[in-house]
Amino acid sequence: MRVLYLILGFIFLGIGIIGIALPVLPTTPFLLVTTVMFAKSSPKFHDWFVSTKLYEIHLKTFIETRSMTKKQKWSLLLFVDVICIVTFILIDSWVVRGVIIVLEAAKYFYFIKYVKTI
Repeated sequence: MRVLYLILGFIFLGIGIIGIALPVLPTTPFLLVTTVMFAKSSPKFHDWFVSTKLYEIHLKTFIETRSMTKKQKWSLLLFVDVICIVTFILIDSWVVRGVIIVLEAAKYFYFIKYVKTI
C-alpha cells in the first residue's frame, strides 16, 4: 500500500507541476493530494516535499491559515465547474444531475464560508 501511495504522490506532483504552466489546471489541489500521499507512504518523501519551494509557494499559506488568493480560489472553482458541467451534460439521469447541483452548491458554500481569501 505504501508503494501505491508513493507512486500516486509522484503522479499528483507531476500533474501539479504541469498545472503551474497551464492556467486551466489548478495546482493547489494536486499538490495537496501529493502531500497526503507522501505522508501516507514515507516520512522521508513527505519531509522532502514540505521543504521544497514548490510547497512553500503554493501550499504553505493554505495549510497554515486555511486561506487562498483570489486567483487560486477561482482557478480551482472554475476547473471543477467545467468538469461538473461536462458531466451534467453527458449524463441522462436526473438523479445524478441533482447530485451534481447539490455538490456544486456545497462546494461554493464551503469556499465562501470556510476558505478565507487573501
